[in-house]
Amino acid sequence: MDLVSGYKGVVGLVFGNENSAANEDSYVERVLDRISNGQLAEDRRTAMVELQSVVAESRAAQLAFGAMGFPVLMSVLKEERDDVEMVRGALETLVSALTPLDHAKGSRDEVQPALMNSDLLSRESDSISLLLSLLSEEDFYVRYYTLQLLTALLTSSPTRLQEAILSIPRGITRLMDMLMDREVIRNEALLLLTYLTREAEEIQKIVVFEGAFEKVFSIIKEEGGSDGGVVVQDCLELLNNLLRKNASNQVLLRETMGFDPLISILRSRGGTYSFTQQKTVNLLGALETINLLIMGDPKVDPGKDGNKLTNKTTLVQKKVLDHLLLLGVESQWAPVPVRCAALQCIGNLISEHPKNLDAIATKLLGDNVQEPALNSILRIILRTSSTQEFFAADYVFKCFCEKNSDGQTMLASTLIPQPQSMIYAPLEEDVNMSFGSMLLRSLTLSENDGDLETCCRAASVLSHVIKNNNQCKERVLKIKLEAPMPSLGDPEPLMHRMVKYLAVASSMKNRNGKSALNSNSYVQLIILKLLIIWLADCPSAVQCFLDSRPHLTYLLELVADSSVTVSMRGLAAVILGECVIYNKSSDHEKDAFSIVDTISQKVGLTSYFLKFDELQKSFLFASKSSEPRKVLTRSTAASMAEIEDVDEDDPSSQKDEELPILSSVFDSHFINTVKKLEADVRESIVVIYSQPKSKVAVVPAELEQRKGETDGEYIKRLKVFVEKQCTEIQDLLSRNATLAEDLSRCGGNDSSSEQRASGSSNRVQLETLQRDLQETSKRLELLKEEKVKIESDASYYKNLASKMESDLKSLSDAYNSLEQANFHLEKEAKAMKSGEHSISPDIEAIKAEAREEAQKESETELNDLLVCLGQEQSRVERLSARLIELGEDVDKLLEGIGDDLGMPEDDEDED
Repeated sequence: MDLVSGYKGVVGLVFGNENSAANEDSYVERVLDRISNGQLAEDRRTAMVELQSVVAESRAAQLAFGAMGFPVLMSVLKEERDDVEMVRGALETLVSALTPLDHAKGSRDEVQPALMNSDLLSRESDSISLLLSLLSEEDFYVRYYTLQLLTALLTSSPTRLQEAILSIPRGITRLMDMLMDREVIRNEALLLLTYLTREAEEIQKIVVFEGAFEKVFSIIKEEGGSDGGVVVQDCLELLNNLLRKNASNQVLLRETMGFDPLISILRSRGGTYSFTQQKTVNLLGALETINLLIMGDPKVDPGKDGNKLTNKTTLVQKKVLDHLLLLGVESQWAPVPVRCAALQCIGNLISEHPKNLDAIATKLLGDNVQEPALNSILRIILRTSSTQEFFAADYVFKCFCEKNSDGQTMLASTLIPQPQSMIYAPLEEDVNMSFGSMLLRSLTLSENDGDLETCCRAASVLSHVIKNNNQCKERVLKIKLEAPMPSLGDPEPLMHRMVKYLAVASSMKNRNGKSALNSNSYVQLIILKLLIIWLADCPSAVQCFLDSRPHLTYLLELVADSSVTVSMRGLAAVILGECVIYNKSSDHEKDAFSIVDTISQKVGLTSYFLKFDELQKSFLFASKSSEPRKVLTRSTAASMAEIEDVDEDDPSSQKDEELPILSSVFDSHFINTVKKLEADVRESIVVIYSQPKSKVAVVPAELEQRKGETDGEYIKRLKVFVEKQCTEIQDLLSRNATLAEDLSRCGGNDSSSEQRASGSSNRVQLETLQRDLQETSKRLELLKEEKVKIESDASYYKNLASKMESDLKSLSDAYNSLEQANFHLEKEAKAMKSGEHSISPDIEAIKAEAREEAQKESETELNDLLVCLGQEQSRVERLSARLIELGEDVDKLLEGIGDDLGMPEDDEDED
């Protein structure tokens, strides 16, 4: 193997001149020479020990070894299998050469010898094949160091090693056999397989085919399940690698071993209250496995993912729901990460699965005093001090209510206001309360800081209960809340109380005197989300909202308030839009026209629509394309197991936590709803301004005097009619003036927010004018091209007309000549008919001419005939002479010939 040539240039760059690191270079070279050329076995073994020692301690020695040591040691591994000590030393030296030296400080640009050596060794497939063959050796340390060496190669060059192992017959089989070896070997092989199966589907299938599931669960059981050590964590990580996005492996697990071994890991053993960090990591790994089984493949349509539905059904049949509820709801001594992961599993398990939804709805918890599981989960939402646990429990209700109108109706039916004595009862007594009573109690607590957050959490649950369910919305609208003191006023609707808390939240201060918006901004956002869901496609909810005039005023102020977040201004603008598109009011002060007019006057339509654009660009909408869920590995296990809530008053930590928290509140479905509402709002406002309302029905009969009506009454009625018409005209003029001002003004109000809105308005107008100018330029170019084409066509038709005119003139001349010829012929015909003699001389002349021509032709023919006769006479004479010579009588032969021809006798005599 020519391993040196590939790295000569690199080594030269590292070592520089010959004096640089010369001692290590020469020392490694001498030791390698002793190993390859030594005569005594003991001397060669000693040299191997020295080489391993120097390579393990020196970067320069690692570099020198990479340049010239691999051929020597690979030769030892290949040809000296019987010398176990030499093979051990060679493997240990190779492991040292591939292990980074943390204590050696160097610049980032400096060559890393461990990475260089790993790349050098992994390039040769023969090297990998040789190492795999060593796994069948009997010596324990040979197998151990070989596994360590393969693991070191895999961490630095995973793809290359995966391809090499796949190309070697029975390569993975040899690794799988190591799982049944001694404990130390087994653990190293388990770690190696964990690295090997990441993002390698072919290897995953082969590993499963080799019995990975049976071996993994056997090791987990042997190590003590969730109470085991890091080996259980490695087994669960390997199991998750085999199941992640691999439906065939999931089906194989379900139909061969089943899910019982997995569920048994969730059972608590030993001390129930003792949760070490390792046990927490192990439980998180098992919960992640369950999530992988019930989340399905994201590439498959959720409605057609039969494997996911089957996994959910089978898991619930195996009572996994009981174990999840025990970990996430009943075991409040469990760590927060475990409780959150268990709650998320419950949500995914019941999502869009009717039987599982019924199971969670009828599940009772507790030993002595039992209560519905949903009530217990609601109590977690209302009481927990962990923000992460609140959102995890809230996720359960989101999954329960999604596309489950029966479940929503069941929960909404329990929303019955409690008497004042129950409202102010101690919190511990809520065990005896129904779901709805507990929820309403939290929604109507007093307005101090802690109670306001509890109200916000209850509002989040209420938004799930009424989402896309008009029947539940109408039911909740009818709820009237008693005032704290009957003398303070009449009962108020629950919606009005929510708007009141929304306004109170913006003015509250936290313990440091800062605005509560900076630390608990999600409180207002969740209440705004509730209002958006409540008003959507529900005219009666819009009517209830507008029954209190200050509500509209507050929203307008919130939209124009520059001190609040972009998200809050945008969501407030969405609520205003819902008051337009779902408004069925006949009251001219609350109808859609008046709402649009108010928005135009107080905020300005351009500024109002900019709030939608800003919301689209905010992190709430951008966060949907966030990074994928973190995978539980050795490197991330510690951080995931130690998740604890941060201090809400710590601005630095709050900044980091805000994005994931709000991303869980504003899911993709809600964001799509907001985007659709924006399009509907824009369209509705355009329609309203293009078709202004008519406050007066103009009836021609009103302009005529009625029967029995006096002149004074008639004049008075006409005067009222004219006043109404003037009001309508003034209204239209005011609206048009407002629009004109909004579109044309360059300044704004004194506030900075209005100045920014006006500046943005000017930019929008400028962009619109630029687009119009571009369109006009394009149209002008098209018109120019059309003009050139028309001119070309005109020239062509002009030439064609000239040609046709010339042809017509020629035809006209020809026609005239024909007319003249025809005139002469007619004149001659008339003359012939009248018998004039003037034509006779001409006829006689013609006859004489014809006679002369006939005579000439006859003479010509006679001459030709005479010539022919002369030729025949000479032939007759020759024939006669020949006959006389022969002794024939010529005269006798010629007798009768003339008679036969009918010729006269005198002619014969002449002949």
